Amino acid sequence: MLNKLLKSLCVVSLSALPLLAQSAALEQFKSFVSGTRSARGEFTQRLVKADGESGNMRMSNASSGTFLFARPGKFIWIYKKPYEQQLQADGEKLFIFDKDLNQVIVKKLGDAIGSSPAAILFGSNDLEKNFTLSEGGLRDGIEWLQAIPKTKDTTFEKIGIGLKDGTLVAMELRDSFGQVSLLFFSHMEKNPALPASQFRFVIPKGADVLQQ
Repeated sequence: MLNKLLKSLCVVSLSALPLLAQSAALEQFKSFVSGTRSARGEFTQRLVKADGESGNMRMSNASSGTFLFARPGKFIWIYKKPYEQQLQADGEKLFIFDKDLNQVIVKKLGDAIGSSPAAILFGSNDLEKNFTLSEGGLRDGIEWLQAIPKTKDTTFEKIGIGLKDGTLVAMELRDSFGQVSLLFFSHMEKNPALPASQFRFVIPKGADVLQQ
């Protein structure tokens, strides 16, 4: 009887391990969001999509750059390779600067950030208002969560959020066209001092400005 009891306890304990790991993912995420008012670091991005002829999945060349943000709604996201592009928000407006075209597109930030992937990094802490969160399990040493936008007014069907040691390290963005954007973050510094003036965008000299 004692041996049977010990075996039963072992089975119960082992079956609970995945649940503990998944629960840790949600706790890590909530801790990261509530405890990270600002951050800066580097990113690498790849796009995975089906080949039109063969139907096989194909991965694009990597784009890379730097980012910094201060919640809510202030960020600078700079693509350095293979092409230079800058996305910057001051809390009210979003500026998209294409260096090669010397063109700036200006948009109202508004509520658009609410159910977009940007909300994970740059939005307010009230993510469960805009997303349904569920456990995603452990893959390659990374704890994953799944975030599904509650509103249909978004091109993204679901977002994977990868965390390790309490820090956001990856995101998987799946859109309604079957494409998946993979983002990996590195050298992330939490809560550096970032004054609001740092996010004020200055229109480059001679640039064309398009209001949207």
